[in-house]
Amino acid sequence: MRNSRPYMSPNAALCWSMLLPGFGQLYNKDYFLGITLLALEIIINLHAHLNLVLFDSFNGDVFASHHSINYSWGLFYPALYGYAMWQAYNAAKANNRKLIGEPVATRTYLSGFFIGIVLGMDLGLFLHDQPWFKKIAFLDYPVFNGLLFGLALGFLGHFLEKNVYRKHKKTIELDRTVEKN
Repeated sequence: MRNSRPYMSPNAALCWSMLLPGFGQLYNKDYFLGITLLALEIIINLHAHLNLVLFDSFNGDVFASHHSINYSWGLFYPALYGYAMWQAYNAAKANNRKLIGEPVATRTYLSGFFIGIVLGMDLGLFLHDQPWFKKIAFLDYPVFNGLLFGLALGFLGHFLEKNVYRKHKKTIELDRTVEKN
């Protein structure tokens, strides 16, 4: 008997969502969520003028990139972007656990990384226009500053989740098992 949901690579789902929010969900065959995220991406992208900001940033036009972005809409994009990647990765992991007959874990993966990306990208958009960033030309662009802060806080969030939160949680679970015995 053929399975309707074959193995889904979590890394492929992550990469598809990294390319465009919603593509990872379509890869995972979560069509409703995928189309919803694609529609939100298009709406936010058009209202924030993100493609124009990207074009101006890559062409080195700082003035145009500062004045073409609509921050009221642009600050929604990191949350949409981070959620789409996080959900696609974790949905593929859950799908694969179901395929091999294991119960779906309540644990999620890479949550600290994606929370850090969202916070860092928003922080980068907030802070890109600070006078102390103008000394480093690369950080004066809203897109590049958001990406740099997003990656930095993403790796920090992953480190904290892996080395602080998970170890602390294991210690608490170990203490509970000792108390029961």
